[in-house]
Amino acid sequence: AASSSSGRRWMELSMEEQRAYVMRLLDALEVTDRDKRLKVARAILYLAQGVFDECDTETDVLYWSRHNVFLLYDMGIFTALLELLSMEIDNNQACSSAVRKPAISLADSTELRVLLSIMYLMVETIRVEMEGDSPERKAAREAFKTELGSPLYNGEPFALLLFTMVTKFCSMNAPHFPMKKVLLLLWKTILFTLGGFEELQEMKVRMRELLSLPPLPEDSIKVVRNMRAASPPASAMELIEQQQQQKRGRRSRRPLVKQDSLDTYNERDPFKNDDARDEEDDPEDVDSGIEGEVDPLDRDVIIQPPPPPPPLRPPTERVSFPKGLPWAPKVREKDIEHFLETSRNKFIGFTLGNCQSESPLLIGQGEEEVEETPAEILYLGMLPSLSQYVIALLKLLLAAAPTSKAKTDSINILADVLPEEMPITVLQSMKLGIDVNRHKEIIVKAIAALLLLLLKHFKLNHIYQFEYVAQHLVFANCIPLILKFFNQNIMSYISAKNSICALDFPHCVVHEMPELTAESLEAGDSNQFCWRNLFSCINLLRILNKITKWKHSRTMMLVVFKSAPILKRALKVKQAMMQLYVLKLLKIQTKYLGRQWRKSNMKTMSAIYQKVRHRLNDDWAYGNDIDARPWDFQAEECALRESIEKFNMRRYDKNQNSEFTPVDNCLQSVLGQRVDLPEDFHYSYEMWLEREVFSQPIQWEGLLQAQ
Repeated sequence: AASSSSGRRWMELSMEEQRAYVMRLLDALEVTDRDKRLKVARAILYLAQGVFDECDTETDVLYWSRHNVFLLYDMGIFTALLELLSMEIDNNQACSSAVRKPAISLADSTELRVLLSIMYLMVETIRVEMEGDSPERKAAREAFKTELGSPLYNGEPFALLLFTMVTKFCSMNAPHFPMKKVLLLLWKTILFTLGGFEELQEMKVRMRELLSLPPLPEDSIKVVRNMRAASPPASAMELIEQQQQQKRGRRSRRPLVKQDSLDTYNERDPFKNDDARDEEDDPEDVDSGIEGEVDPLDRDVIIQPPPPPPPLRPPTERVSFPKGLPWAPKVREKDIEHFLETSRNKFIGFTLGNCQSESPLLIGQGEEEVEETPAEILYLGMLPSLSQYVIALLKLLLAAAPTSKAKTDSINILADVLPEEMPITVLQSMKLGIDVNRHKEIIVKAIAALLLLLLKHFKLNHIYQFEYVAQHLVFANCIPLILKFFNQNIMSYISAKNSICALDFPHCVVHEMPELTAESLEAGDSNQFCWRNLFSCINLLRILNKITKWKHSRTMMLVVFKSAPILKRALKVKQAMMQLYVLKLLKIQTKYLGRQWRKSNMKTMSAIYQKVRHRLNDDWAYGNDIDARPWDFQAEECALRESIEKFNMRRYDKNQNSEFTPVDNCLQSVLGQRVDLPEDFHYSYEMWLEREVFSQPIQWEGLLQAQ
């Protein structure tokens, strides 16, 4: 209990008394007796959870949790917990006994779970900024952020310790580690130290200003929020049913309708509220045999996120978008060069090769200055074992995917959810079943968010850091793994009800526990959709987009693994952001799928045209891409790998050989250096010049031809 020795309630204590009590707990954490230490850690966890026994409402619990967490951080509790966590990780006795056990349960990870729970509450509470935060709390937040992202823990940032736990677990050396808690803490640590998507957007804007690049045409998050979901294409079964009904002379209950937001986007202002009718009857679509759609909206409801705040843009700025299309078109320098080259060849009959407007004499600035950003520090720490981290995360993702069958040889991710005594009643079995499914969903969510954050931050920090992680993901079979994940009934995954509201914290500690019955568990919660699973699906699609974009070899993997029907089924989820990332993946492979596929999927083609960004000379729908030669695919990956290895060697290998030693090739600094010359130099240099330079004939014609 966290009351003082006088028996008073925690809430009644003054700030000084609370600090004194935490100081006593801190001292008690250093005792050698394991059971006493666990008791003290549990008292700290109770404080971090908001002394719920003294609270009457959920708001009170959250208020005291926040108050206590900042107090615990201020008193240095996190550092003390970190030492205990390191001790538990290196506890070889616990590891070896866990390896020998035939079945591992919650009892094997008690200490670890208590420590990780406190640390998670501290990271997540301090990370989230609230409106009424005092200047002291804001300062504590910045200090904690810097501390977590700096190499303060054995010369490495905190995230590296958690990555070590992940690899140790996946190599079967520590099967008792509670992976769900480790992954959640790892995700939130990286979210805190590197920043989320909105911070990333701000960093992009700042970086472009520093490099004198034109500002971004739009904020992607805002554009996607203004998009509307579309009716999915009909499945083969729906088309067969529809044709049979027509043969029998009966019409379906409603006439065929065209895709709502896709075909109406042109006529509707995306800045207005969507209060108009979603469906419009269109006689032109009634007789379209292959693509005609029985409207699935009779069963499904559009998944609309909570309404976003009104757009910040003044109305005058709307004209910057092409009418009806959500994105400003983009163009790469390579596209312009390619366009000009083909145009010159076609109309004038000559090419200029790789002629650039700037001088070919590139003067470097010697050794590069590397800014010690949190992303840079993290990459440096991850570099030696990066492939192990990637493989471990993908192993866990595979084990937690709903499509995976329980195999005896696969890693057991249920160590921190299975009780010591297995259930004996139907009710206990149902509750455990829900717990196991929820547990897997949380693991998928944490890994998907973590991988996407790493890819985005490394891409902003240095493109080769992004390419290195992406290539490891590809080599570890990330592409077929994500496709395997989506090769399930996505609608049932998005609407899964694997949570029991009555057991949610802090609801369960301030309200009377209702009697759980098989019926109440089967009914599930009142939410129509599981936001956790929708979030996971969107992040996995974004990872797939990140690692395949502009890479022909990887796009061909999407084709070879027959991703088109899997992705097309995912369009059934009526949520704009998810549909956008599915359509992007379909767009990049459309030209390889053949004319018949395009002809049979005109609704999907139309959706791609209306929702995905377009580029100069964007011939995504036709198979005439000059870069897409199948024999170049392996060479493309090898060349990329070689460039990445050179980058890593040049920038991070301290014992590098001379080939990669940075050379100062700046003309002024080289000529300005003082060089110690031998004493006899000024006697002989004129003779040397005459012999080696002036008397040697120069083959000017040969030199010109060589150019």
